[in-house]
Amino acid sequence: QVQLVESGGGLVQAGGSLRLSCVASGSIWSIGNMAWYRQTPGKQRDLVASITRGGRTNYADSVQSRFTVSRDNAKKTVFLQMDSLKPEDTAVYYCNADIQRGAYAPNNYWGQGTQVTVSS
Repeated sequence: QVQLVESGGGLVQAGGSLRLSCVASGSIWSIGNMAWYRQTPGKQRDLVASITRGGRTNYADSVQSRFTVSRDNAKKTVFLQMDSLKPEDTAVYYCNADIQRGAYAPNNYWGQGTQVTVSS
């Protein structure tokens, strides 16, 4: 059993900051790409930022220069530092990771999501 558990969401005023964390647990051999997605009601889930095991990052244009994704491989954790938040950043944020369990091929896993609300 593998779990991804997010934390750090909440309510913040526009211009403020939040730091999301996502910890992977369970029978894990290795973790490949880790990413953050977000979703608002009635819309598709969109990629916010991703990071490879080696630390190469990718960002959606809408968050470039405001958000920073990082990871701690030893702690099986990925972070999303969100600065200069805007009301349009309001969404449920989901953690995603490619996880290999033992000799099995990697599978893709999702966390349960954490709500981020930015007030104007």
